Parts: sequence; C-alpha cells; structure tokens
Amino acid sequence: MAPLNVCMVGTGEYTTGFVGGGQSSSDKKVGVVGLTLFDLRRRGKVGKLSMVGTSGNKFPAIRQHLQKNITEAYNGLDTGFESFPGNEERDPEAYKKAIDALSPGDAITIFTPDTTHYPIALYAIQRKIHVLITKPAVKLLSEHQHLLEEGRKNNVFVYIEHHKRFDPTYADARNRALKGSLGEFNYFYSYMSQPKSQLETFKAWAGKDSDISYYLNSHHIDVNESMVPDFRPIRVSASASTGVATDLGCVPETEDTITLLVDWEKKDGSGRRATGVYTASWTAPQNAGVHSNQYFHFMGSKGEVRVNQAKRGYEVTEDEAGLMWYNPLYVPYAPDEEGNFGGQGGYGYVSFEKFVNGCQALKEGRVTLEELDKRGLPTLKNTIATAAILEAGRRSLDEKRYVQITEKDGEWSLQ
Repeated sequence: MAPLNVCMVGTGEYTTGFVGGGQSSSDKKVGVVGLTLFDLRRRGKVGKLSMVGTSGNKFPAIRQHLQKNITEAYNGLDTGFESFPGNEERDPEAYKKAIDALSPGDAITIFTPDTTHYPIALYAIQRKIHVLITKPAVKLLSEHQHLLEEGRKNNVFVYIEHHKRFDPTYADARNRALKGSLGEFNYFYSYMSQPKSQLETFKAWAGKDSDISYYLNSHHIDVNESMVPDFRPIRVSASASTGVATDLGCVPETEDTITLLVDWEKKDGSGRRATGVYTASWTAPQNAGVHSNQYFHFMGSKGEVRVNQAKRGYEVTEDEAGLMWYNPLYVPYAPDEEGNFGGQGGYGYVSFEKFVNGCQALKEGRVTLEELDKRGLPTLKNTIATAAILEAGRRSLDEKRYVQITEKDGEWSLQ
C-alpha cells in the first residue's frame, strides 16, 4: 500500500523552527514536525507532504530556512512540500483547501493556536482524514467528546501529541505504576516551566485564546492519567499568579503561573482518594540553563518515583551561552554516521512515528480503533480525563470556585 500523505497545518516554531521572520531562539531551531516528516519520507513511511498557514508570503523564507538548516545539514534531506495558500494570498481557512487536496486515509498534523484545533480537526475527520493534534487536543470537554464520536463514526485515528508519554524515564515510571509495584495512587505533584522569551513567541494568543495550563500542565496531567487508569478526577480548584506577563506587554488576562489542585477517586467505589497538583509557568528566568524545567513526584501506597528531566545529567559550557542543560532525549539533532538526520530514537520523533504506523495499520486493516486505544496511545479516548481537568481549571479561575467533574456511562461533564 502507498505510504501516508500528510498535510502539516501550522507553519510556526514547532513545525518549521521559523518564528517572526527568522530562526527560533528556542531549542526547536529547526522545528520538530517538518524535520520528522521529511525524514519519515526519506525512510519511505510517508509520501507527499504539504504545509498550510494563513499567510502565503511566509513560504519563500520558510523554504530558505529549511534548505539552509535541514537540507544542507542532513545529507541533502528533501524538504520540499506543497504550500497553501499561494505566496501572494492570505486565507485563514486555507486549511480547508489543503485538506480537500488529500484523499480518505491520508493524515494531517495540527500545530496551531488552541482555539483552532476543534474546527480544523472536525473538518478533517468528517472527510475521513486521520488527525494528529498538538496538546491540548481542544479547550472544551464537549469538543473533545464530539471529536471522539466523529472519529469513531468515520473510522479515523485521532491522536494527541503527548510526547512525554514516550520519554523513556517517564515511560518507565508509568510502567511501574501500571504493574502495581508502587501500590495504589495517592499523590502526584508536577512542575513545568519555560522562560519569559516564550511570551514573545506566543504573544499573539497568550491570555487571549489560551493559557499556560493548557499549554504545559497538559503534559503532566496526561502522564498522571496514563499512570492511573483505575482512577478518575472528580474536583478541580485552580490558582494563578499575575503581573510578569502583563509587564511584558501581554493582555491583562494573561496569567504567569497556574496551579491546579485535583481530587481523584478510584472507579471501583471503594472510596479511595488521591491528590494531584500540577503547576505550569511561562515566566521562568531567561538564563536558567534549560529551556523547560520539567519534573514530577508520584507516590503510591507501596512506593514512589521522582523524575527530574530538566538537567538530565548533561552539562554543556560555552563562552557565549554559558552553562546549559540540553535535552537530546527529545529530538537528537546530531546527524548519524552517514550524515543523515539521526534522531529517530528521540521521544519527540517516536511520538510521530507511532501515529504514522497507526494510520497505516488502520488503512491496511491490520488494526482497529479499539485496539489502538488498548495500546495505551494518547488517543481521544485515553486523554478525556486530561481534557476535563484542563477545562475545569480554566472555569475555576474564571468563576473562582471548585468545579466538579462527573462521568456516567462514558459521558463526561463539568458542574
């Protein structure tokens, strides 16, 4: 069967590493999505590639950026793609034309502002196009459940790009929790942050369309959800700090740091309860040595795990940059011994390859949607508690109250 054709929706930092007219200053200087798919095409796993944004006048500079920083760096790796809209056009709905150019069984990736995920994904699903969505999947629990329903109706694989599930350390911790050696879930604490420079990258939507909890807390809430499938969240309270982001020119609604306090309950009716605390910030110091602090503590009735993935025991000191802790476990950008891109083992790459493999297996009839869910992949079904917690946190901040989460016969709601 022919390899999977993929359209990349969104042309920004995560897709291309191109931001504000030039190369990103973050750790994603050549992006992740495009580089991974270009390499998967080299390996024969994907076929035709396309890319869609809202303004076509960016594409000539993006192509130059990709040529210089990917093609010339990795043995002539082909970075060609079809683009939408045209170079002289601006079209906020160009994604429709790009999706219409695909065939049922092809796929898209969505790396756009959070509020746009739902309409783009729905348009694709209803045309039988498989969908990978950056986290968070959507902002509203009702939208999440609707996409789940439409995905089943159209036999479409909808996968949320929760790449931390594939971080080898996080994956090992999850396995220990799932096999029961840590005992019953009792407590989870996580922290994730990025430097204030990210607010420049995200100023167009920060505080307007979404917040730092949706952007970063989504990682660890999903990890926690994946570790405790026999528990469900039942109540959320949120707290936030403000002032730094607004000093940097963000809209007044922009929170600096958001903490969610979540009550979890065991599904068997035993009355067992657990506590989850999730903190996310995008106002960390500029020169902290890491782009993203990320760590968590899981405690069970028989054991605990503590994971700190900020420094990873890997220190690099240079005259200009100073002391830095890089993360080659995510996407190793170093070429292999033949000069090709060599990051296939990075958990960022693995996340995309699992999506591509799932789409192809579904197309060939080797697997069903139910079987993909059972593999523990971050599908819509396997991330619904995360969706509920994130929206409940937003409501708690806006309405200054606890928000209850209920689930009956597979239908979730907020009270």
